[in-house]
Amino acid sequence: MDKNARIYVAGHRGLVGSAIVRKLAAEGYGNLLRRTSDELDLRDQAAVASFFEQERPEYVFLAAAKVGGIVANNSYPADFIYDNLMIEANVIHSAWRTGVTKLLFLGSTCIYPKLAPQPIREEYLLTGPLEPTNEPYAVAKIAGLTLCRSYNRQYGTRFISAMPTNLYGPGDNFDLQNSHVLPALIRKFHEAKLAAAPTVTVWGTGSPYREFVHVDDVADASLFLMRHHEGNDIVNIGSGEEIAIRDLALLVKRVVGFGGELAFDTSKPDGTPRKLSDVSRLHALGWQHRIGLEEGIAGVYEWYKERL
Repeated sequence: MDKNARIYVAGHRGLVGSAIVRKLAAEGYGNLLRRTSDELDLRDQAAVASFFEQERPEYVFLAAAKVGGIVANNSYPADFIYDNLMIEANVIHSAWRTGVTKLLFLGSTCIYPKLAPQPIREEYLLTGPLEPTNEPYAVAKIAGLTLCRSYNRQYGTRFISAMPTNLYGPGDNFDLQNSHVLPALIRKFHEAKLAAAPTVTVWGTGSPYREFVHVDDVADASLFLMRHHEGNDIVNIGSGEEIAIRDLALLVKRVVGFGGELAFDTSKPDGTPRKLSDVSRLHALGWQHRIGLEEGIAGVYEWYKERL
């Protein structure tokens, strides 16, 4: 990409989008197009079409999405599938209509079957049932990558898709009802520390394993893929390392400095037992993550405290 190329980052205020903006700015890309959801509702087909006609972006990072944890996905399934379908369909269609040079669609590794073999290779897509708690979101993301493949086949576009694993980083959502597990744990342990509480309760049994990747690594990988990847093959973005939720809770407990005990509410859902992505395709392209989990959590905890 030319440093002066017109680059649209859809979802620039979200966790991933804001990290992509930081990365692009650090790399010297100065012609960035940004619109808040109040300025441009990506669910509105006419508004999206007008924006693309007027601004004519050359490159698009499609990081806009409605996202959330188990509680949010269970509570608002219609919102999750409708909003995400509308966002991706409108942006991808307008990108084709206005001749965008290249587009990167960012999905999630929740697109893979609940009981997929581990680690999860990209070709396991659509080989089994999805995790029920986030099926509407996953179906929407599968539709998004299928849109990219379909426009490539029919129109010769250069629309690529990447599937990040569980993300965390500055700008994360720390709301206990709608957040993912890692920011929720950071907040829980911090508040328990301030209150000198004897215990912190963690949802589920603590036995599932999860993989985490820092959002700044995802932004770095996204720019790398925009520069170096072509074709219909989706690419997992992750660390290739996993940790049990119980051990993750103990790690956050140590970073935060909470002196009490852990308790597990086994009446709450665990979700998928394991979800480790195979990142060999990304490694073969020449990219690997850089930020270790403990280092990343410590940085996010400092960010969180500064903004309380």
